Amino acid sequence: METQERQGCFFRFEDLRIYAKATAYSQWVVQHLHEPRSESERNLINAFCNSSYDISLNIAEGSSRNKSQFEHYLKISKTAIRECYVYTTVAKGIGMLNEEDADQSAEYLMEMTRMIGALIISLQRGRRSQEQEQEEEPMPADDALEGIDTNF
Repeated sequence: METQERQGCFFRFEDLRIYAKATAYSQWVVQHLHEPRSESERNLINAFCNSSYDISLNIAEGSSRNKSQFEHYLKISKTAIRECYVYTTVAKGIGMLNEEDADQSAEYLMEMTRMIGALIISLQRGRRSQEQEQEEEPMPADDALEGIDTNF
């Protein structure tokens, strides 16, 4: 059997550490919530899982956009993280997560919040430096203004 080396990722988001962390968190959520005992617990699990998926999905979607739009999608991912924190608190309160699991969930969520915040700052800095470079470039002469006094 021949092994193939991966030549890089097809999708840009696959190279992002935050994407890997977010998908790992979704898997963690699915593995750590016990079987629901009631319809309300089933609804909580579905909502919790959906919010955990939304973190990764918005990172993936945003990565295919321009920097400003990517930043917007990252902020939506941060909203999903806050939702997961609320679900963690509720699940702990009703006994679906023990103390240790709730703490582990909170650690995942805080780390992802920091990672996304750092990525947003990086995108903003990149956008600002790009804008500054464009401002420093000399404007091309406009033939239509040639010979006209533009000093008002």
